[in-house]
Amino acid sequence: MYQYDTYDQSIVDSRVEEFRDQVQRRLSGEITEDQFKPLRLMNGLYLQLHAYMLRVAVPYGTLSGTQMHMLAHVARKYDRGYGHFTTRQNIQYNWIKLDEAPDILAELAKVEMHAIQTSGNCIRNISSDQFAGAAADEVADPRPWAELLRQWSTFHPEFTYLPRKFKIAVIAADEDRAAMRLHDIGIQLLRRDGQLGAKIFVGGGMGRTPMIGPEIKDFVTADDLMSYLEACLRVYNRYGRRDNIYKARIKILIHEIGATEYARQVEEEFTHVKTLGIDPPLAELERISAFFAPPAFDADAPDTLDRSDPDFAVWVDQNVRPHKQPGYAIVTISLKPTEGIPGDASADQIDVMADLGARYSFDELRVTHAQNIVLPHVRKADLYAVWQALDAAGLATANLDLIGDIIACPGLDYCALANARSIPVAQKIANRFADLQRQRDLGELKLKISGCINACGHHHAGHIGILGVDKKGIENYQLSLGGSGAEDASIAKITGPGFDEDGIVDAVETVTNVYLERREAGERFLDTYRRVGMEPFKVALYG
Repeated sequence: MYQYDTYDQSIVDSRVEEFRDQVQRRLSGEITEDQFKPLRLMNGLYLQLHAYMLRVAVPYGTLSGTQMHMLAHVARKYDRGYGHFTTRQNIQYNWIKLDEAPDILAELAKVEMHAIQTSGNCIRNISSDQFAGAAADEVADPRPWAELLRQWSTFHPEFTYLPRKFKIAVIAADEDRAAMRLHDIGIQLLRRDGQLGAKIFVGGGMGRTPMIGPEIKDFVTADDLMSYLEACLRVYNRYGRRDNIYKARIKILIHEIGATEYARQVEEEFTHVKTLGIDPPLAELERISAFFAPPAFDADAPDTLDRSDPDFAVWVDQNVRPHKQPGYAIVTISLKPTEGIPGDASADQIDVMADLGARYSFDELRVTHAQNIVLPHVRKADLYAVWQALDAAGLATANLDLIGDIIACPGLDYCALANARSIPVAQKIANRFADLQRQRDLGELKLKISGCINACGHHHAGHIGILGVDKKGIENYQLSLGGSGAEDASIAKITGPGFDEDGIVDAVETVTNVYLERREAGERFLDTYRRVGMEPFKVALYG
């Protein structure tokens, strides 16, 4: 994984001291909250319903055991003993005291972590495939490119005050494990005629007006990629609306002028940008790539597995994926126990995962956009020991990609923007489908819940999506079907009138019953929905 050089470290240290001064001025009353707000947001500090919330960046979801231990330390010392892993592969702390925020950032800086650009109208944390460097289907490791993008975008003088927040994802496989087409810019690395390059999608996003990013360029060579992305941002920065926050995202610009016209303007801008020499020299890319060299795999690691323990076998089937290196596997740790809060982990659990990463996964862990944790490089011979340790820590729930693996935002329990609670709904649905065999009978079924139209829970991309709204002062939950954030990206459609908190749980069960009645051999929920359409589900829900 990438390691700071003296330049990286000096940037982060300087930012900590700068923010410490800003906090002191706010506490002394020298500056008002309105004056302080843009300063704290650029450092990932939000003012939520009950306290400040700090969002810590985990670039492209990759972190070491040492960094993971620091996250546990922060949770234990500065929060209430837990952290919340988010859909942008970051972590949030919900109970931060303002006067302690600079101390947290200083401690994070000791392990090469920060909260820079995790908020504000700037380029946010670059996200990527959580299986990067381990998956057999990738054409290249996308993380060196994600790191290059991180360095390019951090404190970029032209893009610090964009019309609206901006999110970029980079993948390197046909299977999209990062919801790439639902980002402002989605980058898929590929090879054409032996040359590495990328396909570019621009204008995806969720929120009030969900859109799937159209393809803007079918192939940009690696040598031109940074200049092309610079051109994409320049066109947006020039013409994106700043008069209406609801129409400020790049997806609205592309919707209004059309993808063809936007692509034409980007090509025109690219012709100029290419003369500026911003594309990194090969030596710089090689320098960054060296940090992502494959670990020292054991070439003699046995490629067999003892599955005699039935509980272990179920966990392997559900939460373990093939690795490109024989004798190894990719482990996903579910943060979705039946009684838990999706994405939450206690400080003790974070420490356990850090220790497992250090001992069994070459000191590397990943955060997924589905709010889980990955150990990317585990010997098959060590899987049983890993599972036992996870089980003892309450982290061995075998529900990856099942209905119990719910994505949910913090909702009205924490967020000042929310209209309804997400957490209790997620817990009630998880309880209704607590039987693991029942979940496995339903098969792959991605359920996602948001507490407001901002869609931090990605409900638009759920096979089943739930949106909490305020209906005359009462929490009401809209049900949507047919979304996907994968390579077959689609936006879910609302079934009809919403439900109360208990009614939405019943509605989800009704929908799954229709699926079981209608599915054909080998079909996932999404396949059946796309084949039979909305009508059978509406009839069952509303009569």
